[in-house]
Amino acid sequence: MSTSPTTPAGVAPDLKARHRAMWASGEYARVADGLIPELGDVLVRETGVGAEDRVLDIAAGTGNAAIRAALTGADVVASDLTPELLAAGERRSSEAGVGLSWEQADAEALPYRDAAFDVALSCVGIMFAPFHERAAGELCRVVRPGGRIGLINWTPEGFIGQMFAVMKPYAPPPPEGATPPPRWGDETHVRELLGDRVTDLRAERRTVAIDAFGSGAEFRDFFKSYYGPTIVAYRANQDDPARVAALDEALAELGDQALVEGRMAWEYLLITAQRA
Repeated sequence: MSTSPTTPAGVAPDLKARHRAMWASGEYARVADGLIPELGDVLVRETGVGAEDRVLDIAAGTGNAAIRAALTGADVVASDLTPELLAAGERRSSEAGVGLSWEQADAEALPYRDAAFDVALSCVGIMFAPFHERAAGELCRVVRPGGRIGLINWTPEGFIGQMFAVMKPYAPPPPEGATPPPRWGDETHVRELLGDRVTDLRAERRTVAIDAFGSGAEFRDFFKSYYGPTIVAYRANQDDPARVAALDEALAELGDQALVEGRMAWEYLLITAQRA
């Protein structure tokens, strides 16, 4: 496993350190494995991953998609900026008895040669690289002509996109020039990012059913305990009890509004495309 990913030109190293620390806080595996495990299966199936493929999972986290891809017999590399997530994923893959490579890498400066992979995937991962154009360029660069790209990203209008909108006034300011993560869930934005580097781009909005929470407060408490971006928003306001209380109320209200007969529907955008 590489432990020194390349920092993109013009990006302050401390930005990447903060990004790593955000995702290392909490327990992202509780989200990926406990709430949305089916998204990895969806992405692998819709991208047509099989035993003959060499696959890169970008911003793989704990391996939601990468492990599923490896179970098909594909040769898989799971890459992520955060070593703690990779370590958790490696433990999961070992327990599942499936082999793949876990490598630290920045989605905006991937350490792989051009056209090195048959398939590149990202399951609610690449969307959190702050500079979308750089990440899109790297995504396309490492896929061979005729290879496939598969992405799942939260939409701006869906529940997680709304959650980020609620947290925005309380979160640390984004780096200059960064694009909000849920824009990767906007079809027009993704088409502009990928441009003529891909063909046969197909986009479909879908939802994943979440029945883990009995109330908005239960949802809020889960995310403030385990989800890095939410943890960081609370830490930024920890010395201001009034702002913490306001964020508590806003997230609980959002959760209550989304619960219908004990279930939430979180919308995502599924993208599949072929490398030109």
